[in-house]
Amino acid sequence: MTAFLAIALSALAMTLIVGIRYLLSSGGFALATRLTRPGLYTGLDRQIVKEIRWSLYSAAIYGIPAGIVAWGWQNRGWTAIYTDIHAYPLWYLPLSVLLYLAAHDTWFYWTHRWMHWPRLFRIAHAVHHASRPPTAWAAMAFHPIEALTGAIVIPLLVFAIPIHVAALGIVLTIMTVMGVTNHMGWEVFPRFIWDGPLGRWVITASHHQRHHERYGCNYGLYFRFWDRLCGTDGGLGSFAGRPRAPLSAQAGRGADRGQPVAGGGSGH
Repeated sequence: MTAFLAIALSALAMTLIVGIRYLLSSGGFALATRLTRPGLYTGLDRQIVKEIRWSLYSAAIYGIPAGIVAWGWQNRGWTAIYTDIHAYPLWYLPLSVLLYLAAHDTWFYWTHRWMHWPRLFRIAHAVHHASRPPTAWAAMAFHPIEALTGAIVIPLLVFAIPIHVAALGIVLTIMTVMGVTNHMGWEVFPRFIWDGPLGRWVITASHHQRHHERYGCNYGLYFRFWDRLCGTDGGLGSFAGRPRAPLSAQAGRGADRGQPVAGGGSGH
């Protein structure tokens, strides 16, 4: 088998893995929503179909670089992924997870703000904000441009920061769960997490809901650090009467004093 064919098969396999992971995770939380919050997604069938379609496009964009890197790791020794748990001190395992989450969160915050510049919002990020209100299926509903910005970050980090393969699995699991639960339209976590001291620093659905309400705030993925540091933290949102205003009306609100806002005023 030629290297090119092997890489192509690896990319295809990873695309299937990402797509199936999306369908299982979003589908599972959507089922939980139906069972615990009956009627929450009523009338959103057409929107959900679009969310699934865009998300499956994104699965391919995420899968291709992941497949290339996976092939290089297994066949050429690329990356800093290791399998011997004793290659680094045990205390480094949780530290590596935190390093990846912090680095990913930093990348996400700044690329997300970039996606809210007016022209780029109209070209790309409007696809994600077309989900009004977002559902559990919207976690990967991105335009290909936005999907590409998210698809490259973990493949790049595995070249820079050593991580055990199991710790990498934890990072990917957290990424998946946070991406889905932040868009569900209700809090799956206990109140003491999202409305307590921990919630002042960790993002859950209530915090991300405010982003979908106001657009010009709450750009983080896992942590509120960058939002707090940069003055873009808009606090927690409300799920009562989730807005379904036209995109142009939403975008025209609240230009945040020189900071890019969505749509005609001002992006996972």
